[in-house]
Amino acid sequence: MIQTVTKIHRKIKTEVPSSSAAKRISTDFLKLLESQFPITDLRTNLKLRSASDFAEKLCVHVNHLNRTVNAIFNKPTSVIIRDRILVESKRLLEQSDWNVSEISYALGFTEVTHFNNFFKKAMNMNPTQYRKSLTETKT
Repeated sequence: MIQTVTKIHRKIKTEVPSSSAAKRISTDFLKLLESQFPITDLRTNLKLRSASDFAEKLCVHVNHLNRTVNAIFNKPTSVIIRDRILVESKRLLEQSDWNVSEISYALGFTEVTHFNNFFKKAMNMNPTQYRKSLTETKT
């Protein structure tokens, strides 16, 4: 009897939330993520950068948010956040005259080296090389 209850409890905990609730949480997550962009002012920086930041703001447990977002988008929450930060970093490198350090701070990185590593891992070049490649293709 105890084993049956344990199995049922495990199944309930791992099931995807109901469709409408999952869609609502996922939609709220995306709205909250997008509300931080575009970054237009150097005095502000990205406040919500992790799944736990978003979960706290949405008043849900981080595991529930991760499970729900993954069920809807087939991507982990952290990957969606990372991809959006990457898109914004590329936009800032392309369209602003801010230096890499300023962009790094605006995107919520505590150290420029963290931003450089983040960008290089995703793009196989550092932000300065990326910006230089843009000017080379324009000429």
